[in-house]
Amino acid sequence: MIIGLDVGGTHTDVVLLGKNGLIRDFKVRTAPEDLFQTVLTGLEKITEGINPAEIKRAVLSTTLTTNAIVQKKDQPVGMIVAGGPGIDPELFRTNADYYCVGGSVDHRGREITPVSREEIIPIVRKLKEKGIRTVGIVGKFSVRNPAHELKIREILTETSGDSYDRIFMGHRISGNLSFPRRIATTYLNALVFPLHKDFFKAVIQSLAQKGLKIPIHILKADGGTMNFASSVDFPGQTILSGPAASVMGATAFAPAKGECLVLDIGGTTTDMAILLDQVPLLAPQGIDIGNFRTLIRSLETRSIGIGGDSHVRVENGEIRIGPERTGPAMAYGGSVPTPTDAFFVLDLIQDGDRTAALEGIQSVASELGKTAEETASEIFDRACEIIFSQARSMMEAINRKPVYTIHELQEGLQVSPKTVLILGGPAPYFAQRMNEISDYDVSVIPRWKVANAIGAALARTTCEVSLFADTQQEIAAAPEEDFKESVNRSFSQEDAVQKAFALLRQKAVRIGADADDLETEVTESQQFNMVRGFYTTGRNIRVKVQIKPGLIKGYEKIAQGIAI
Repeated sequence: MIIGLDVGGTHTDVVLLGKNGLIRDFKVRTAPEDLFQTVLTGLEKITEGINPAEIKRAVLSTTLTTNAIVQKKDQPVGMIVAGGPGIDPELFRTNADYYCVGGSVDHRGREITPVSREEIIPIVRKLKEKGIRTVGIVGKFSVRNPAHELKIREILTETSGDSYDRIFMGHRISGNLSFPRRIATTYLNALVFPLHKDFFKAVIQSLAQKGLKIPIHILKADGGTMNFASSVDFPGQTILSGPAASVMGATAFAPAKGECLVLDIGGTTTDMAILLDQVPLLAPQGIDIGNFRTLIRSLETRSIGIGGDSHVRVENGEIRIGPERTGPAMAYGGSVPTPTDAFFVLDLIQDGDRTAALEGIQSVASELGKTAEETASEIFDRACEIIFSQARSMMEAINRKPVYTIHELQEGLQVSPKTVLILGGPAPYFAQRMNEISDYDVSVIPRWKVANAIGAALARTTCEVSLFADTQQEIAAAPEEDFKESVNRSFSQEDAVQKAFALLRQKAVRIGADADDLETEVTESQQFNMVRGFYTTGRNIRVKVQIKPGLIKGYEKIAQGIAI
């Protein structure tokens, strides 16, 4: 059996899946002030009366790290950045305790200027004085040669002993080039580390006290998973795992050919994404979150502040919905009107206090000079219009740049879906109305209330490896994997791919993948001849390989809706 748990802004959805389908599911009210307890409550409810030995794994999708960044819950983080000539690292400052230092490595990994110990020591003192225990270190071309990052870490640990909880180095965070994005990505990993570490400890300890020794994985932004223990080293990869769960939950129901818009309409937000031939689109460089442009591999998604519990009011004579959520709908004891209250007035929902909902919608209607029923219809239509408008905006943004799926670049493709799949609590109501007011073919996926948790539960473990080789220097390296070895001058592009695949398989198993369920592929392979005079002196080879995001082996029928 497998547990899937998705933490949403309003509810946390939990499912228990077996080989024959959905065994049970629960919705737990999310407590934003105590997400730890929310997750533990969900796990306790879903495992009640179940033999822990029968549970193969639990997969969590959490908003914890995302909320920490969006809400600007600043943690004291030290950043030490070496850029070298040609670029000023100060341009990419992330926080107050950000220090630019000398030392440089060129694009081929050759040292130009060494790191100065005398320059680092005063920084160490400042960090110690401020009690900073989490540090990020980034060098411009550390993915070609991490020696300077390693040297700076050595100086920090030699002079301060165990003063640091964690030191993050840019070359271990991502193997992709882009100095500004690597700085931001390293900083965000350091920023959310204390919170994610506490979350990890709380979940593990609480489960152990209850005798539940369940293998736990966590969903990443790219729609794949990693084991919980590995996530402590790369906490930034859990950012935006919620929208990824929605995409994975809808994948099996998308058309085999063509584009499809996925909408997960929750209580607080609506998450949207595009599928192409049942394959999610990928943000090729990395996600943008808050003011940070990162190298965090992610599906191409957008979240907007509109959902069933969004605050409805009148501003300048017009209905305004969201992005704020002040609590549940008035029909469920809340204090302000919401789209859910409009559904009660329209008799679409009956399991709450219709009188309270009517009172809330009437307060809006009085300002507009309309009846409560007219206002409820207008609220409903306005919510649909906002969602469609934002979806069109997302598609326009996608069409202004090359379109990537998790498999490959789609040259010249212009995204224009005609099919819409909806999941989330109010999905059936929105689907019916959207069909009436648009040209889209809108439908609800099976088990729409908990489909995101099902998507998280069934997601395969994923990862990628980047490898760089310079045959003139006779080296091959994947600094992100702590790998470097000597090669001869005949080392080829094909050799590089095979070496990268070997590293990929090792990494995948280490972070929790099933060795028999590894769908691998090459996502980038380039070779450049280095010429001096009229002669080729060597080759510069760059390859990138990945485990494809997808559904785990043996549960395909569940994903296709059979037996659930």
